Amino acid sequence: MPTRSLNLGILAHVDAGKTTLTERLLHLAGVIDEPGSVDSGTTRTDTLALERRRGITIKAAVVAFPVGDTTVNVVDTPGHPDFIAEVERVLAVLDGAVLVLSAVEGVQPQSRILMRALQRLQVPTLLFLNKIDRMGADPPAVLAAVRTRLTSDVLAMGSVTDAGSPAADFRPHDGQDAAFRDRAAAALAEHDDTLLASYVEGRPGSATQLRAALAEQTRAGVLHPVYAGSAVTGAGVGELMHGIETLLPAAGKPDASPSGRVFKIERGVGGEKVAYVRMVDGAVRPRQRLDLPAGRVGKVAGIEVFETGRWTRAAGVEAGQIGRLHGLAEVQVGDTFGRLGGIQRHHFAPPTLEASVTAVRAEQGPALRAALAELADQDPLIDVRTGNDGLPTVSLYGQVQQEVLGSTLAEEYGIDVAFADAGVLHIERPRRPGAAVARLNTDTNPYHATIGLRISPGRAGSGLRFTNRAAARDMPLYLFKNAQAFTAAIERHVRSALEHGLYGWRVTDALVTLTEVAYSVADGPPSRRGPTSTAYDYRQVTPVVVAEALRRAGTRVCEPVLQVLVEVPTSGAVAVQQLVTRWGAQLTSVTAVGDLTRLEVRLVAGRLHDLQRQLPDLTGGEGSLEPQFDGYQPVPGPPPTRRGTETTAATL
Repeated sequence: MPTRSLNLGILAHVDAGKTTLTERLLHLAGVIDEPGSVDSGTTRTDTLALERRRGITIKAAVVAFPVGDTTVNVVDTPGHPDFIAEVERVLAVLDGAVLVLSAVEGVQPQSRILMRALQRLQVPTLLFLNKIDRMGADPPAVLAAVRTRLTSDVLAMGSVTDAGSPAADFRPHDGQDAAFRDRAAAALAEHDDTLLASYVEGRPGSATQLRAALAEQTRAGVLHPVYAGSAVTGAGVGELMHGIETLLPAAGKPDASPSGRVFKIERGVGGEKVAYVRMVDGAVRPRQRLDLPAGRVGKVAGIEVFETGRWTRAAGVEAGQIGRLHGLAEVQVGDTFGRLGGIQRHHFAPPTLEASVTAVRAEQGPALRAALAELADQDPLIDVRTGNDGLPTVSLYGQVQQEVLGSTLAEEYGIDVAFADAGVLHIERPRRPGAAVARLNTDTNPYHATIGLRISPGRAGSGLRFTNRAAARDMPLYLFKNAQAFTAAIERHVRSALEHGLYGWRVTDALVTLTEVAYSVADGPPSRRGPTSTAYDYRQVTPVVVAEALRRAGTRVCEPVLQVLVEVPTSGAVAVQQLVTRWGAQLTSVTAVGDLTRLEVRLVAGRLHDLQRQLPDLTGGEGSLEPQFDGYQPVPGPPPTRRGTETTAATL
């Protein structure tokens, strides 16, 4: 019975064969009788109809297999850059990874992006050169490209025979072989002064010493063993499985207090939430209470773990394991609980596009909103909200993600939708302080409530902050438990109102201060006498005051800016430089890395998608880009108005 758990990510450029490799691992471990096929749509991990139709992975899936005393939880991850958020959530729960490369196509653009992320996060990583049986396979050339384009810290664990033919096979190096021991000692000595001294003295070390050092350095993420094979024929997969078992680390402290991270949410057959959790420490049992972020609380109704090829009910999920938790109605993707040992947050560029969505059949409008709310639980980055035109609006990374969202709505919810043309997401920042007040019993205020607000500019990146300077004695505490509850209610109304600024964009980097409050009662003084104030009055008057204070403050529309790492063959570097310079982008760095050139470019987000479209033609398909959010900057010229926005602010 396995006693250890290892959470393994399988990552690759689109169509490098990672889903097929997952199937072969499951078959080799005896979990399934026959490997599924991507082409025929019978794989265990690509469960969405769209995944099967397109032959790509879109959503992270979890399967497991036993090897020795270890249960390996395989998290099969997307390879398309539009789904980098899914990759991010998986990277947060991994103990180790296998990066799959094609022995035919070699190191591809997304391979480089994924490897940089794995290295930056120090995820222990094995490399697997797949498709050695395909015509055109050239493992030595791909290994050379790995050294120049990915990392020189690699060690080939064997050699390939009959490459490019159905008989292709992988022969592991014998630890007793003197030539392999010498190569291993040289690679290991790069990161171990003791081994370096021994190597210089002509003593490469015993096979046992080198094997222990190899495991240590692999687990530290400083050396990457390279295997090769064919996921289709099974060649080399057994050797890779042995490497997974012996070279990658299992993690977790079973006796510690429970902590973990939710990295995926699905809906059960009854529409209830099912949360995928990676336990870091301790254990969670049924009926256990979990304290989630923002004061949310959940009680675990049931637990499942993946065993013998399927999810089965379990008495608990323990340190290092992945489980499915039922009963957490308020849970969200990315939630954590307990003290998170070594799990880190990972940073990718946020979506910079938005598009409104309409149901083709108008009567399905309410169903569309409900479906989008469910999908936002699974991927909060789509940020479903109501646009100024009253239509649901979503945030997007790119065209493929939009197509997937449309297909998901059609196939899983029966709702055919149409998207408006995607546009760049801007924000608004206050130009100067602006204040307004609506007092009860005045001609300009039809509501029985007084609210005064001041909006002031905040520092860039500070977000939207709210503070209360009004006296508690003036608050309608008969409507609320205390002053804190009243303040929280007004803050909610303010934040909702500032979702749409003077030009329709969300207002941020601002401080909003509640300066004045009053309520009316039948027996009050003349200025406050009247019908008793209700929560409705405050809910209605607050956005009117916000709008007037914002009009007096004025706003500046700002556009998102990205720091983009563009990696291209050196022969295409000049053309890319000329293109981004023509757009007015700032070229901050140019570095040669082997036969590649890395350009660091500060680029407005509106140009990113132009660059994505033109880069393949400029670089023969070899260019890659990795954007990171770098803040906002004022838009030059006339401020762009959000689609469907009415720019006339209400006045008092």
